Amino acid sequence: MPAPQTPISPTAALDATDRRLLELLGRDGRASYAEIGLLVNLSATAVKRRIDRLRERGVVRGFTVVLDPAALDWHTEAFVEVFCRERTPPEEILSSLRQFPEVVAAWTVTGDPDALVHLRAADMRHLEAVIERIRREPGVQRSRSTVVLSRLIG
Repeated sequence: MPAPQTPISPTAALDATDRRLLELLGRDGRASYAEIGLLVNLSATAVKRRIDRLRERGVVRGFTVVLDPAALDWHTEAFVEVFCRERTPPEEILSSLRQFPEVVAAWTVTGDPDALVHLRAADMRHLEAVIERIRREPGVQRSRSTVVLSRLIG
């Protein structure tokens, strides 16, 4: 009878090939296993097995589309402090914010707000609508917004 296998922890060390796979996926999450395999000198099957293992370990949590706000003419920008109900876990905040394509980035933070959210929208009306939708999310208690007037760096 074979010995039971111990699951590999998500924090177990990644080898150089795993890191290269993650780098390539980060650049183009839609690249085929065959395309990635050519770049890391593995077969498409071997690439799939490795990526499946990375997903099982929780290293790869999912695949998403990242929109270019400028291509959508979303030139209105704001930072929104989100204040959540007591004991709202970061995973719930993330789940709520992921549904908004206008969210460019989001962080949990120290201090009074629970999260800081970077938004891009077409105009003030669009921005206001997104903020209102965020405020209606179940874990959100209130928000405070700062609209960007001009970008100094970046």
